[in-house]
Amino acid sequence: MTKKNQIFSFKFDWSTYVLVFLFILLYFQVIIGLVNDWWVDSNYSHGFLVPLVSAYLIWKKKDRLKSLEKKRSYWGLLTLLLGLGIYIAGTAGSEYFSARFSLVIVLFGFLFYLNGKEWAKELLFPVAFLAFMVPIPYVIYYSIAFPMQLFSTKLSYYILHSIGLPSIRQGNIIYLPNYSLEVVEACSGLRSLVSLLALGTFFAYVTFKSNLKRFILFLSIFPIAIGANIFRILITAVGAYVVSPKLAEDFLHKLSGLIVFLISVFSLFILSRIIRIISREKE
Repeated sequence: MTKKNQIFSFKFDWSTYVLVFLFILLYFQVIIGLVNDWWVDSNYSHGFLVPLVSAYLIWKKKDRLKSLEKKRSYWGLLTLLLGLGIYIAGTAGSEYFSARFSLVIVLFGFLFYLNGKEWAKELLFPVAFLAFMVPIPYVIYYSIAFPMQLFSTKLSYYILHSIGLPSIRQGNIIYLPNYSLEVVEACSGLRSLVSLLALGTFFAYVTFKSNLKRFILFLSIFPIAIGANIFRILITAVGAYVVSPKLAEDFLHKLSGLIVFLISVFSLFILSRIIRIISREKE
């Protein structure tokens, strides 16, 4: 075997197999819990796709990785120990988020330790992307969802009022002459924001090579998700008032999630094109 082929080979010694076995054994219950949350909680159903996207990003780098030297790094071992410390603390305190998030750190530390800093640099984003599969704590989720409910309700009410549609707002409820539209937690925009953050981050990463452009597109996800959700509320209100409440409750309600998603994706695509045009003009 030539030296080049040796670099391209993937040899594991016994210690590597032991580490892989311990990793699976340690995080088996954590993974089962994650899969269960993805299945029962529609807010995180995108979790099934996140590992696949991460694997795809790693696969895209396979030629680059084969050309890199593999050398064990003690910095990777420190990262691995840090992740294990977070896992122990989270498990001892029954804090599921910490225990689950530690999986990402331990996995990165594991790859860092076995293959060295060059591999770690290349795999940083694909592994860090796995963080999107971990549900955020419900305490944080609902503390963010409620202000977003009120903000979406207020802005929707002002827009309805400005276009001449008679309405009254009380809290997170908009009263129309023939319909009462309640902006519940699911309509706050946070649900679409959680999924869109994962999608937008992936889209920004594969679209641009400049970290600045990626960051700009990433930041745009927040106003896009909120704006698309407000549009969802508006079409529901207008549909209920102009056509019938049944249209808002049945047809529009079923399609509203798809509408928000399509508007958000289209907005991200348009913004990415604008960023490209502006950057080309500057160049």
